[in-house]
Amino acid sequence: MNIFMARQPILDDEERVIAYELLYRNSETNSFPDISHDRATIEVLVHSFLTVGIEKIAHGNPCFINFTETLLKQRVAENFSPQHVVVEVLEDVPITPELIDTLRQLKRKGYSIALDDFVMQKDVHLYDELFMLAAYIKVDFLHSTEEERSAVEQKVKNEFPHIALLAEKVETREVFERAKKAGYKLFQGYFFSKPQLIRSTDLPLNIISYFHLIKLLHSENIDIKEVTRLIEQDVALSYQLLKLVNSPALRRRSKINSIKQAVMMLGLVELTKWLYVLALREIQMDIPEKTKELMESALFRAKACEQLAIETQASPPAEFFLAGMFSLADVLLQYSIPELLNQIPLSDQVNETLMGKETAITPYLELVTAMDRVDWNAIRLKAVEMQLDAESIQRIYETARLWANNIYVETDY
Repeated sequence: MNIFMARQPILDDEERVIAYELLYRNSETNSFPDISHDRATIEVLVHSFLTVGIEKIAHGNPCFINFTETLLKQRVAENFSPQHVVVEVLEDVPITPELIDTLRQLKRKGYSIALDDFVMQKDVHLYDELFMLAAYIKVDFLHSTEEERSAVEQKVKNEFPHIALLAEKVETREVFERAKKAGYKLFQGYFFSKPQLIRSTDLPLNIISYFHLIKLLHSENIDIKEVTRLIEQDVALSYQLLKLVNSPALRRRSKINSIKQAVMMLGLVELTKWLYVLALREIQMDIPEKTKELMESALFRAKACEQLAIETQASPPAEFFLAGMFSLADVLLQYSIPELLNQIPLSDQVNETLMGKETAITPYLELVTAMDRVDWNAIRLKAVEMQLDAESIQRIYETARLWANNIYVETDY
């Protein structure tokens, strides 16, 4: 599906970009839609770090992202790198001892704090504590009065010189020069640039969660308890996993009745493989009926490729499995192969195979593609090249077809 967001550059007094503010959008219309700020921030974080990629958006510059009172209490920012995220406290967040404590913990963990659309209020008594924690204060030059701006400027200048004042909604050269003269170091507004719309395509979030789990399974020190916990947090995934392990396709003699037992029974290699299968299976929730044939083809290619690897003692069979399965991913996911490979953790050999480079997997993939299409001339040529007899090809073909059909049925909701 298509996703949208926007970024607006933040510049220094020499008009050099030193950061961006990231903004939520939900269409080609470059304006903030009528949704909650909580949801807007979550969407911005997901799109920035999972869908588009923070390096692609910010090119190494920090990003100012709005945080509501709820998201600050939930410590959502701590899930993202302080190198990339400046926590921008929205103007309607109450300044309370609880807020001060939350911001203090964020600062200890390396996060920079910005105060958005800041205006000093007479009934607030925690400004000194708040200003000690803030790295930036943003002042709205379009809607604030000169008196309101002066109160902030004098306090920062006299008591908290570590704070960088940021003039926002700067719309003319005159306002820019006035802000510089008043001591502002950073600037943002239509005078420099309107928010720049960023378009991308997104994998459904349930698929992304599968790929996140797969990345954990590819780490050097795998924590089985953490893997189990993450699966248990996803009801649909837990259901599918138990259903798969208990299915005739896996030929288990006893029923599996816990997630940890399922993980241990499958083993990490098999679990990773099944997560890929489930991720691909998810996409047909939003894609037309023709997906059924594509899904069965992808599963057939995966199993046939794996079985051929086992037959010829090529290693590791799991990589052959993945190459076969993702050989149709661009059609299934409506994603280009390069875009897809940026989002999922596959080995270098699998990546190179899918990108069309010649690897040890390539002849296997060419053979199973011919088998899938029932192209007898291509099958005979490849079989001779790989020294495989007709009986082996027929056996692998039938095994893979039956497996693909059973798995497709078993993974249906």
